[in-house]
Amino acid sequence: MAPDRSRGIDDLLREGGRSFSFEFFPPKDAEGEEQLWRAIRALEPYRPTFVSVTYGAGGSTRDTTVRVTGRIAAETSLTPLAHLTCVGHTRAELESILDAYAEAGVHNVLALRGDPSEGPRAPWTATPGGLDYASELVTLARARHDFCVGVAAFPEGHPQATSLDQDADVLVAKARAGAAFAVTQMFFSADDYFGLVERVRARGVDIPILPGIMPILNLNAIRRQGELIGCEVPERVVRRISAHEGDPVALRAEGIALAAELCEELLAGGAPGLHFYTLNRSKATLEIFAALNVTA
Repeated sequence: MAPDRSRGIDDLLREGGRSFSFEFFPPKDAEGEEQLWRAIRALEPYRPTFVSVTYGAGGSTRDTTVRVTGRIAAETSLTPLAHLTCVGHTRAELESILDAYAEAGVHNVLALRGDPSEGPRAPWTATPGGLDYASELVTLARARHDFCVGVAAFPEGHPQATSLDQDADVLVAKARAGAAFAVTQMFFSADDYFGLVERVRARGVDIPILPGIMPILNLNAIRRQGELIGCEVPERVVRRISAHEGDPVALRAEGIALAAELCEELLAGGAPGLHFYTLNRSKATLEIFAALNVTA
């Protein structure tokens, strides 16, 4: 029997068991689209709770994101989670995009303030007639088509947060606006994730918070991205990866091993599942699954 994809992701998460989900980004060309669909087909047998499609900085991939997310809903057995950002859009445009998602059979949305085109550390510039906070987009998505809405979470704090407590307050505000679950950006210390969960629970909010996983396959690239989004690569991780510098095969294997160890620690500590940033490839995720003894 075909899955009921009209159900909210929050319902699927609360059914118990471990959730696995995958994130993809909109392809830039035909070759990238072929690679994306190879990854989707390779991961589909693992029956993920959902798959998500990102939304480019400044709304730059709007049409492709909507098209790819709709195609996943139409052509696969997967439950798609559509990303949507406030940045660069008026309220009317956001309503139009939400309408397009609903028409395509998409019932779950990840509501994000979004990063300015200059990057996550750039000052926020309001769009005339638009929204300034993810919590406002949560409210809009719930009111427009009663979407199940997820939001972003930041184990080490958002780059523009004044403190970890203030960052937790923002996540709590999104939950109280109607967000049903959260997905974190990448991180490399389980303590950072569990600290975030503890701060949110202390504020009386119990939404599921899925940890976002990205294996280190290239230390310099991860460091550059981490600097942008406020994610630190711990020194112990740097030491283990750097020990294999000059040997890309061994370095990759160590990155996969570190990711698998993090996943095991998170699941053992009570995380409701794992959300993998795939970079539109399936190999690394499948290698982590093999280390975790996860089978299709």
